[in-house]
Amino acid sequence: MADRRDARSHLSSLIARGGLAALALLLALFHRPETAAGDALAEVRARGTLRWGGDIQGGEPYVFQHPHDTARLIGFEVEIAEALAQRLGVRAEFVQNDWQNLVPSLERRDFDMILNGFEVTPTHRARVAFTRPYYAFTELLAVARANTTVHELADLHGQRVGTLNGSLAFELLRDTPGVEVVLYEGVEEPYIDLEQGRLAGVVLDNIIAERYGLVRPSLRAAATVGEGTYAIGLRPADAGLLVALDDALAATVQAGELRAILTRWQLWNERQAEIAVVAATPPPVATKAAALTAGHLKLFLRGTAVTVMISALAMALAVAGGLALSLTRRYGAAPAALLSNLYVEIFRGTPVLLQLYVLYYGLAPVLRLDAFTAAVLGLGMNYAAYEAEIYRAGLEAVPAGQTEAALSLGMSRALALRRIVLPQALRTALPGIANDFIALLKDSSLVSVITVVELTKQMTITAVDVRGWLAPGLLCAALYLALSYPLSRLARRLERRLVPVAA
Repeated sequence: MADRRDARSHLSSLIARGGLAALALLLALFHRPETAAGDALAEVRARGTLRWGGDIQGGEPYVFQHPHDTARLIGFEVEIAEALAQRLGVRAEFVQNDWQNLVPSLERRDFDMILNGFEVTPTHRARVAFTRPYYAFTELLAVARANTTVHELADLHGQRVGTLNGSLAFELLRDTPGVEVVLYEGVEEPYIDLEQGRLAGVVLDNIIAERYGLVRPSLRAAATVGEGTYAIGLRPADAGLLVALDDALAATVQAGELRAILTRWQLWNERQAEIAVVAATPPPVATKAAALTAGHLKLFLRGTAVTVMISALAMALAVAGGLALSLTRRYGAAPAALLSNLYVEIFRGTPVLLQLYVLYYGLAPVLRLDAFTAAVLGLGMNYAAYEAEIYRAGLEAVPAGQTEAALSLGMSRALALRRIVLPQALRTALPGIANDFIALLKDSSLVSVITVVELTKQMTITAVDVRGWLAPGLLCAALYLALSYPLSRLARRLERRLVPVAA
């Protein structure tokens, strides 16, 4: 009995230990360490690195790859980050992140701070705590040099003006009545469109305007339409890190180090001396995120209509182009067949995003297309290569004996192809074409890179407006599903009806 009691006691002890271990594991999984949530400064020092988020796409002079050593990053913000990290006794570590999504990534704790031309705007101040500013900029309106009638934003009433999404310039243009705002993701593209006459003006920070826009002989600065500051953004809860970074930045200013950095990058001017005494921005007061409204829903439906139009037109182009490519490869002369094969391999072997960039921006000097036309043409040309493969499979599925029988009855090859082969090949290809249309519907979101505001782009714009991604994302997903589900059902139905059953 005593042995049995000892065994039970030992078993109970093991169970208790196991339970405690399981509880500890659960606590470790679901409970963040105190340093992660409450003392970011201690976490930075314990880790030995100050992780700062930015986007290399912003280019020179912010943060960019060294031209002769691509493994090394340079830029005035790289030097500022290293100076601040050194004062904290740690090492600076850059984290690449899309510029427009820096705030959500900061909130996800992907890095400790934002340092990348991050403007102190009302929208950002609602979610982020700022240190004192480290650079003061102005908003420059650039127009074509030949356009001598524009002297202020009001002169662009009813015309298209480009800028970056999520920037201070965007908020400025959005509040300007009568101006059609066109959003970009890069700093070069708006000036390319301005040169090509697809825009009447561009409003961006003076650093960007002077380095990417006004270096073009065909453009000129028309007016200064606003001003603002860059500062380091942190999570509002990281008060200790905010104070430490603000003190480090103040020390950098007092030691003349910030001025030396800005002078080295030819960015120092009188405005920078004026902001040297500006204090940190108080942490934001917690506010409730804005909700989706009927106005947002109307914009989503408009984006949906653009998505449907682009997808339908591009698919029509792809179906016709794919058939022509397939017939040329199978029945055309050798040089034509070779060119068709080359077309299919090139368009299938390169990303459609790259093709859109080349078509819209790369070929702009010789082929000036508007954004909508370029979107339809780019997607249609890309998908034509895939449709050609589907048609090829359909043509190969038709037994050669049927063609031979038609020819023996006196039909010409063209007539046999039209009456005997193609109807059967198309019957086999139809399910695949329907599936490709569903894929094209979703790939149409890529055309936002050439300024087309379709469904996904509208979702990103609304997410910034309402300061949240969940509700706009769910609405966007629901609309895509409403478009693709009927097509999916149609594709399955076609597969059941049209695909020949194996004997």
